[in-house]
Amino acid sequence: MKPYDERLTVPRSWWLMAVLGLGLFAVALVPLGAVALLCGLAAGGTLVGVGLSTYGSARIRVVADSLIAGQARIPLSALGEARTLDADEARAWRTHRADARAHMLLRAYIPTAVRVEVKDPDDPTPYLYLSTRRPDRLTAALGAARPDVA
Repeated sequence: MKPYDERLTVPRSWWLMAVLGLGLFAVALVPLGAVALLCGLAAGGTLVGVGLSTYGSARIRVVADSLIAGQARIPLSALGEARTLDADEARAWRTHRADARAHMLLRAYIPTAVRVEVKDPDDPTPYLYLSTRRPDRLTAALGAARPDVA
């Protein structure tokens, strides 16, 4: 089995907006002098870079006998059917069809997702909602890695 690994990075347009925002910040700092401008840009650039990198560091992995989605680690034996969601279905499952008990690794900038049923009777979580750019590959990886159910 080939393991599945995806990092849910922020879109390039967010980085562009951050650079443009830093440009506006620099314009505001110009009257304070060159030292304030450089210090402000260094601090602001660091904060923006760390913030975007942290938010985009969420990962989805299928390894050995587990699905790792963000901070959650779920044994494959506790999971049921995985279903690919196109953009419209994904929007419905993260809005009006959403269950408050569901575990959602949601990134609104990713239009597609996978919905995985949780079949463990001791777990109150009805399903996992996982934003992913490659829903078909994730569904296939979960199907290939899941132990056969008789």
